Amino acid sequence: MPPAFYKEGDYVIGGIFEIHYYLHTVQHNYTTMPEPLKCTGSMDTRELRFARALEFAVKEINNRSDILPNITLGYAIHDSCGAAPVAVKVAFQFANGLTPRVTMMPSCSKTANVVALVGASGSTPSIGMSRILGRFGIPQVSPFATCACLSDKTQHPAFFRTIPSDHYQAAALARLIKHFGWTWIGAVRSDSDYGNNGMASFLAAAQKEGICVEYSVAFYRSNSQAKLERVADVIRSSTARVIVAFLAPGDLRILLEELTRRPPPPLQWIGSESWVTDTELLRFEICAGAIGFGIERSVIPGLRRFLLDLKAEEASKYPLLTEMWEGAFGCSLNTVQTKTGHSSAVVPCKGNENLAAVQIPYTDTSQLRITNMAYKAAYAIAHAIHGLVCKDMPGSMSKCNKSKVLEPIQVLEQLKRVNFSVNGYPVSFDSNGDPVATYELVNWQTMQDGSVQFITVGRYDASQPKGQEFRISESITWMKGQKKVPVSVCSESCPPGTRKAQQKGKPICCYDCIPCGEGEISNETDSVDCVSCPADHWPNAHRTECLPKPVEFLSWDEVLGIVLAVCSILGACITVAVATVFYKHRMSPIVRANNSELSFLLLFSLTLCFLCSLTFIGQPSEWSCMLRHTAFGITFVLCISCVLGKTIVVLMAFRATLPGSNVMKWFGPLQQRLAVLAFTVVQNVICILWLALSPPFPIMNFSHYKERIILECDLGSVTAFWAVLGYIGLLALLCFVLAFLARKLPDNFNEAKFITFSMLIFCAVWITFIPAYVSSPGKFTVAVEIFAILASSFGLIICIFFPKCFIIVFRPEQNTKKHVMGKVELKAL
Repeated sequence: MPPAFYKEGDYVIGGIFEIHYYLHTVQHNYTTMPEPLKCTGSMDTRELRFARALEFAVKEINNRSDILPNITLGYAIHDSCGAAPVAVKVAFQFANGLTPRVTMMPSCSKTANVVALVGASGSTPSIGMSRILGRFGIPQVSPFATCACLSDKTQHPAFFRTIPSDHYQAAALARLIKHFGWTWIGAVRSDSDYGNNGMASFLAAAQKEGICVEYSVAFYRSNSQAKLERVADVIRSSTARVIVAFLAPGDLRILLEELTRRPPPPLQWIGSESWVTDTELLRFEICAGAIGFGIERSVIPGLRRFLLDLKAEEASKYPLLTEMWEGAFGCSLNTVQTKTGHSSAVVPCKGNENLAAVQIPYTDTSQLRITNMAYKAAYAIAHAIHGLVCKDMPGSMSKCNKSKVLEPIQVLEQLKRVNFSVNGYPVSFDSNGDPVATYELVNWQTMQDGSVQFITVGRYDASQPKGQEFRISESITWMKGQKKVPVSVCSESCPPGTRKAQQKGKPICCYDCIPCGEGEISNETDSVDCVSCPADHWPNAHRTECLPKPVEFLSWDEVLGIVLAVCSILGACITVAVATVFYKHRMSPIVRANNSELSFLLLFSLTLCFLCSLTFIGQPSEWSCMLRHTAFGITFVLCISCVLGKTIVVLMAFRATLPGSNVMKWFGPLQQRLAVLAFTVVQNVICILWLALSPPFPIMNFSHYKERIILECDLGSVTAFWAVLGYIGLLALLCFVLAFLARKLPDNFNEAKFITFSMLIFCAVWITFIPAYVSSPGKFTVAVEIFAILASSFGLIICIFFPKCFIIVFRPEQNTKKHVMGKVELKAL
């Protein structure tokens, strides 16, 4: 295949670009020589601009005195039409020349036709060429092949590129999608090395970012129409509103033409660098609002003048320029069909047409991106040659040896060390032959006049520290011109207070939102798990934060506490009032007949019983926990001891009236005091041992209620607690039995009857207290205990003292010895 553009030189640089979209194919019959490979289809004038940028760079280098002075570079530029067979054939030509015959001579020339080459534009042609050129050590510098696979130096030892690898672009695209909260996307790619490898890198990066792909489809421009329609139908029927396209421009153009026939719902297109800055695609309104990473925009001084300074006469010398000229102006430079197979137009060209007057990608130098990559590739090769054949002299022009024969392998090794800047753009290669990855974030924005333009809205620089590579500096216009970021998720975000539960058989981005369980919260959107609150905290109603649990105890300022406190004080006051009445009438028969000493001691103990219930109210503390149970136990034993003493006195008094009985001398006042003291001392001993060995102490009870804390007193020794209650119960039962036995003694004011009733009430209260105490929750446990104390205390004072007080206050005429002894019949009350 002859080159499309050729120039002789001391050293020749090869070039190969995808200027046409298709390879002309024929059915071989194997009876005649196959036709030469040739490109067909429409022309990509953008790629033609890349090829002419290589021409311009060579011309500029030849005119410079600081690079390769007195040395002329040449070029041989081919059109690969994006086909691997053409690229492979051109690779062999670069290595061996155009000789059509195979020689059987024992030796042949080992010198390649070119010292290095620029290209190819696509990854698949570049891979095919690299596998051949690498065997000969011929360096290949691509301005547009981005497949990450080309960074493998074991497979592609002679490959370099001035455009970043898709490894970085894939990571940047995944970061971009994550940044905007898109977790449900579609993916379409070219069924080529570029598309398949680029999409594989992207999907791996997307998976790390938690992004799910609803579909991933591939096609190539040469696939059947049925295959193209299937791909388009998948896109139309999807629920993802964001689509990532790793496509070559030619493949995307065909896909967009198919989608335009029957448009899908509005889609947010995310583009790879291959098409997101291609001006030929701006005519497809379906892509308005597209966003993607493009190569940085640049300025090449003099390039626009070079491209436009083309006359019809010069264009007619080259088939590619002729085809471009005829397509741009709609006229024919030749009266016959061109060698490219392009039919001549009916109207002949005048020859004075001006390229500056037409708007085609060839003439558009406002967005020089890949063009600059080809320009830098030419300069990289020139600097490598300069380092081999020239010797820099301080203060004067470099001395170069144009007669020096260069082996491509020498240029290859020198390319690894180049490090320079051209027009302010640095050029260097890492160990993989890749440059530093920098991208512009490009947005397709619709202007006021209705035109769509590329607007740079951000930047990605892989050389920056992790987390700082990506930034957005301008506002973005999304699909259909909207300013609000579109939403593309399989499931709506789970609000705080819920967690994600993956839907069975679906990707991780498809989930249900499950409310957090009891005692758990999630304070972030899309939480995977709920977190348990600390033991002293509980979730709020929305389960988004842990709040301190309310502390519960029987407090002074709540209704129940106030009522019980009032009852306690009231009981104590009543007891004091009764004691006052008894004291004022201490010499009256009814008081003297009922053992006034024990009565006053009983009233004193009852007052303490009423008051000890107050220790159960309020926030538990160490002293209140120890005091409430021990004080209750001791005062109640003192109380029951007095009642028991009174009961024994009644029995002894009755026995003393029998002839010959001398029993009262054995249970006189001293013995009564000693009995009360003895009964009380036993309880004191129990309480002292309790306090000494395992005293009650305040605790925070987390187990009874999950949502609140109960402040209560732990009994310490449960055995001691029940020993205190058991001892009280034993004395109460003994008192009840004795009082029951004495209930029918002949006495108008038989105290045994009243003691029986009081003990009956006392025992009933405390028997019912046990199950109520065990089953009552929280502060009600304390309330039950206080109620039992008050009920039994009121039972004692009402049953034992109220009848006497009634006689003393309201029936003083009955407060006589005769009435007390039952010798005067009482009138009905």
